[in-house]
Amino acid sequence: MTPVIPFGARLRVAMDTRGPLCVGIDPHAALLASWGLNDDIAGLEKFSRTVVEALADSVAVFKPQAAFFERFGSKGIAVLEQTVADARAAGTLVVMDAKRGDIGSTMAAYAETFLSPSSPLFSDALTVSPYLGYGSLAPAVELARASGAGLFVLALTSNPEGAEVQRAVREDGRTIGATMLGHLAAENAGASPMGSFGAVVGATLGDLSSFDLDINGPLLAPGIGAQGATAADLPRVFGAAVRNVVPNVSRGVLKHGPDAAALRASARAFADEIREAVAA
Repeated sequence: MTPVIPFGARLRVAMDTRGPLCVGIDPHAALLASWGLNDDIAGLEKFSRTVVEALADSVAVFKPQAAFFERFGSKGIAVLEQTVADARAAGTLVVMDAKRGDIGSTMAAYAETFLSPSSPLFSDALTVSPYLGYGSLAPAVELARASGAGLFVLALTSNPEGAEVQRAVREDGRTIGATMLGHLAAENAGASPMGSFGAVVGATLGDLSSFDLDINGPLLAPGIGAQGATAADLPRVFGAAVRNVVPNVSRGVLKHGPDAAALRASARAFADEIREAVAA
């Protein structure tokens, strides 16, 4: 049997060869309209296919937002399945942005949906919510290890409301966000060149020097572009961990569609800016 290459190792190669850019696939109604597409299955399919065909040979990671496909029911899920399959076949890693979080058999079922190689929605990694307790993620952690997939755990998110939970202080004096980062560092201990268990940390959060972001794993960083952060902000926000940052850009790239050349030019510009900022 061929050994499974862990997600962290595959991501490191993709980031080093293609640049550390993650492009979101977020087909919300307003974006479909701006592309001249109807807010229906045909529009969803056209949008997703265009993004994959334009960018799959150049970006490191795609991050489809499951909710924008799920809103169309089973036909939308079928489009999501095809989008994932096409992206992975073209060599782009797929992080499914589903933010699943539950306990016991339900968490195990979520894990099987996105992290089992036999599932039509099998992705290279999955975003998950740990706020039923980090231990509730155990089924996803175990299946990710077995299948060579990864997780991105919500730790310090870019939405302002997140702070009331993530920066709450525990009895031991540590914040909840710091606690999640500590768990991830433990998951990634000894992994080389990088662990497979990452954190979601917003690029818009400013100085994070009070948090230990050196988890030996990837840091998925939303907020570049439309939310106001720039590539130049990354070293200041992430410090010594900046080399493991995977900045996510959605609207900043997608607004240039449906023209494939414009999509490619925008993604290339963001990737070049990020590469330059990280190397500085």
